[in-house]
Amino acid sequence: MQAGNKDKAIRRYIFIFVLMCLVGLYILGKAVYTMLPPESDYWKEVGRNSKTAKIPANRGNILSCDRQVLSGTVPKYALYMDFAVHDPDSAIEAKTRAFRDSAFRVDLDSIAHGLARIFPDRDAQWFRERLLQGKKRGKYSWRIYPKLASYVQYRACKELPFLRESMYRSGFHADEMLLRLKPYGGLASRTIGELYNDTSSLPKCGLELSFDSILRGTPGSKHFIVVRNRLVPIIDAPAENGHDLLSTIDINIQDFADRTLRSKLKEDDVHGEIGVAIVMEVKTGDVKAIVNLSRAQDGEYYEMDNHAVYDLWEPGSTFKTASIMVALEDGKIDLNKTVDCAPGIVNMHGRNMKDHNWHRGGYGTLKVEDILGQSSNIGVSKIIDEAYHDNPAAYVDGLHREGVGIPLNLPFHKAPDPRIPHPLSKERYWSKTDLPWMSIGYVTMLPPISTLTFYNAIANGGKMVKPRFVKAELKDGMVVREFPTEVIKERICKPSTLRDIQYCLEHVVSGGLGRKAGNGGKLFKVSGKTGTAQFSEGGSYAGRKYMVSFCGYFPSDDPKYSCIVCIKKQGLPASGGGQCGPVFSEISQYIMSRDSMRSAVAAADTNSVFVPEITKGSKSRAEAIVEGMGLERKQLSMIEADTLPLNKVPDVTGMGAKDAVFELQKRGMRVRINGCGQIATQDIAPGSPAVKGKTITLTAAPKKN
Repeated sequence: MQAGNKDKAIRRYIFIFVLMCLVGLYILGKAVYTMLPPESDYWKEVGRNSKTAKIPANRGNILSCDRQVLSGTVPKYALYMDFAVHDPDSAIEAKTRAFRDSAFRVDLDSIAHGLARIFPDRDAQWFRERLLQGKKRGKYSWRIYPKLASYVQYRACKELPFLRESMYRSGFHADEMLLRLKPYGGLASRTIGELYNDTSSLPKCGLELSFDSILRGTPGSKHFIVVRNRLVPIIDAPAENGHDLLSTIDINIQDFADRTLRSKLKEDDVHGEIGVAIVMEVKTGDVKAIVNLSRAQDGEYYEMDNHAVYDLWEPGSTFKTASIMVALEDGKIDLNKTVDCAPGIVNMHGRNMKDHNWHRGGYGTLKVEDILGQSSNIGVSKIIDEAYHDNPAAYVDGLHREGVGIPLNLPFHKAPDPRIPHPLSKERYWSKTDLPWMSIGYVTMLPPISTLTFYNAIANGGKMVKPRFVKAELKDGMVVREFPTEVIKERICKPSTLRDIQYCLEHVVSGGLGRKAGNGGKLFKVSGKTGTAQFSEGGSYAGRKYMVSFCGYFPSDDPKYSCIVCIKKQGLPASGGGQCGPVFSEISQYIMSRDSMRSAVAAADTNSVFVPEITKGSKSRAEAIVEGMGLERKQLSMIEADTLPLNKVPDVTGMGAKDAVFELQKRGMRVRINGCGQIATQDIAPGSPAVKGKTITLTAAPKKN
């Protein structure tokens, strides 16, 4: 029994050994056969036909602060139909051709009407003729629709008769292309950036360029070999898709700011060449909106250049805030300082310095708050020239101490740094006129975003933060890296200086040239400064071009947002308060009402009480108005002009023009008024006989506080 089992085992081993030898001989024979013609010739040809290709990585998306896609990669499809048939097997080729001819003839009208429904810019007759033309020519890859189709449109085509068949039976197929698209069109286009063309992965500008290493991902690789007339792909390394960027842009604020600024630029008295608006969150420096509009040859406005970051402009009167802050910080002045600004034109080291009302005799004597409120060139330049004439370097050092002109190192390729010349620098000759003209916003060159960064620091309790455009890097919706707020300077000035400047900026809006940037004292307080500068091009101020602006923050008592609006325009009128102020006002009211989820009236600052200032006029009427507004009645110290004898000329200085005219005409006198605002002087002394028909000349001027 044992011997029998042993014999069986030996036979099994012998069988297995022989089988392995046969398999080995087969493999060896197959290898030799492959090495010899004609088989070797075939595999050499396969090797020569092997193709390699990159596997493109999907570029990451740029998202708004609430994760809406601002710039994203989407698939688009070029639609083709093969009307020629080729197959190595002639029987299969004949069968496929017969099927296509029959089905195409039967379903042609249905296909044409279906395509017209999917692509309504072409009618059914057009598609029918296009298909018949391709059929007649017997072309491979005949383009049946000239534009690219979306994925939804492509899938709809696959539901049509005949086209629903496989590619080999119908010949219908599509080439997929990955395109970079912006769902919101031109909104923040120059900030978001773009690629050199829709299908390229090469970034051109903006965040697309600055964060390209995050967005682009890593391409993979594959190669193809031809086996029995078929391309077989072999993946060598898979692609790694790019990550997304979570930006700070709020698309709703961006849209509103764009529409508001665009509307203002088109007004007849503006007809602006360039418009810029930036909205920044005070605490974080997050840029919620950045609008860059340029007028094209067709008269419409488009985002063509990033003026907010790249354009160096003389800031004009918005720079006066920095100048006054330096003088306050160095103890050269306090808010009780007064400056004689009459007669509206003074000689500064051989060059005339003018206030905008110089032809009306100027402002007279102004306090610091009114110098900023009325944007007096003479007032600011006199203060700075008197304080720093012997040491202009101390003034410029003070600007640097405040953070004015500090390079911001923004995430934009080759963004220029501000230019603030220094008296001790050898790069530029320093003249005696540089100091007074620099103090009012000339000589220096700043991009609008640098000016806003300075005002944002004033709103932020003196802490200067860097404007932030990107908050985080995302992968599959999850945060993989954050970009925190960067502090440039912990403190730009002493707390007492900051309080004084904040008071002055609030006064600019409540009682100065910046009234139109506010909301009429009805909703919340606004602080800021107007700016109007004649524009220099090629070193010349000829041509009467102006850059008008308003920069400020809101609400004044607890600032949440800062904003700058700039308009470059040709000719007069040119007014930062009158032309940029209303844009600022609309943007601020929109944001405050939206953030509170209520109307703008409901969003009013409840800590603010706005009581109209009353000087002269009818006391009884003024008290009735104040009471009607729901405010507490006050003891109104004022002259009762309507109680004076009708045969005497009243003292109307300090009255509004309307009240003054009323009182004088009530006495039968004729009235001529020069200027606008409150009455400053009258050419017939108070108490003189009021002669009917006699003309009295009044001179009006903006109110002085």
